[in-house]
Amino acid sequence: MALPVREQFKYWGIAAAIFFLLLYALGDQLLPFFLGAAIAYFLDPVADWLEAHGFSRAVATGIITISAIVIFVILALLVIPQLIEQAIQLFNAVPQLARDLGTFLTERFPSLLDESSTVRQSLNSLGQTISERGGQLLETALTSAASLINIIVLFVIVPVVAVYLLLDWDRMIARVDELLPRDHAPVIRRLAGNVDKTLAGFIRGMGTVCLILGAYYAIALMLIGLQFGLVVGFVAGLLTFIPYVGAIVGGCLAVGLALFQFWGEWWWIVAVAVVFQIGQIAEGNFLTPKLVGNSVGLHPVWLILSLSVFGALFGFVGMLVAVPMAAALGVLVRFLIEQYRYSRLYTGISGAAEPEAED
Repeated sequence: MALPVREQFKYWGIAAAIFFLLLYALGDQLLPFFLGAAIAYFLDPVADWLEAHGFSRAVATGIITISAIVIFVILALLVIPQLIEQAIQLFNAVPQLARDLGTFLTERFPSLLDESSTVRQSLNSLGQTISERGGQLLETALTSAASLINIIVLFVIVPVVAVYLLLDWDRMIARVDELLPRDHAPVIRRLAGNVDKTLAGFIRGMGTVCLILGAYYAIALMLIGLQFGLVVGFVAGLLTFIPYVGAIVGGCLAVGLALFQFWGEWWWIVAVAVVFQIGQIAEGNFLTPKLVGNSVGLHPVWLILSLSVFGALFGFVGMLVAVPMAAALGVLVRFLIEQYRYSRLYTGISGAAEPEAED
């Protein structure tokens, strides 16, 4: 006989409370395992595709591991040092850019920005502050990450965890399915399938879109000759998961830098703007519809709220679990709304029809 609903709520509530307490108490220690699980989840479709083409799971995992090592080495040798160097140079160049902006505005609006005006002094002060604090902030972030996260642990444990989880992913899912409460197994499978669909559509789809657009912006801007093009492309690609924000922030930053670098050569400034316009057209008409689709179910505001709340409660680990938790909570909320609309509380005494099964 099934447990009463009140008893079930009690047990599920206790399990959720234990999970959040463990997350809060062991956040830093759990970080490598969350990262490894995220990597394994991201790469599981690749392993399944290789299996479907005749490779064993072990061979498929080996191919993915070797490919990942090669890509990481290339990035570590070619891209990451250049990215850090350009970021530091950009912070150091901000005071000169602020002075150039002040000079530009003074020439055209002399009464507004004379040497003693508040706006002129604010621009100079802002540029100097960013220069002094920006590089220090970047250096502090890198050094603190190395000390708190333990860079050796990340580069040793995370790949090991990812490889083992990727190798046993299907068996783990089957084992978890065996442990589901029999009375609720069909509903849990349906909800888990919806969560997986949402995560797959958002994380894998938007992750791929971010990588494609980030690489496109960086390469195109560097071919044009824009200084700090790699940093601008990285920022624009990283923020692409929020609709329009990546293009607006990256576009404003790139055009602003182009105004200083290419002043008088308008065709280069237009070329920078065209790069972002092409990126927006490609994202809106090809990349996002093909890779993400229209039924993801993660609204950008819901995503930002989840990142803020989980980040504040659980730190960096909270930000890592924010997206899957947001997806799970979104699916549960839609499920509860569905149940409510077929309940007597909503339909009244006339009676409620049975809920329709989701596709």
